[in-house]
Amino acid sequence: MLVADDRVEIVNGMARPPARLAGLLEVRGLGVVRLPYVHEARVALAVELGTNGPRLPEPRRHDTLDVPLIDLDPTHPSAAQRVALALDCATGRMAQVAGAFAP
Repeated sequence: MLVADDRVEIVNGMARPPARLAGLLEVRGLGVVRLPYVHEARVALAVELGTNGPRLPEPRRHDTLDVPLIDLDPTHPSAAQRVALALDCATGRMAQVAGAFAP
C-alpha cells in the first residue's frame, strides 16, 4: 500500500505523506495517478539506491532510523521484488540463512 511518493515525512519512526501529495504517484511515461494510501506506517527498512552492493552483504542499520539498511540498484528488473523480499526479512515474515538479515 502506498504511503508517499518522492517526499515522505518521518517523525518518531512513522512515515507520513505530505498533505498536498497524499495518494498521488507519478508513473514515468504515464503521468500522475491517484491511488489508495495509508496515512502513516512504521518505517521497517531503509533502501539506499545506487549500484549493486556485495553478493552476500553483512547486516547494516540506518544511522538515524535504526532500521535494517540494504543497497539496491533501482534499474534492475527485479528491484521491486527485492525490496518486497527485504521487507519480509526485516519484519520477520521470512527467514534468511545468509546475508543482510541473517542472524
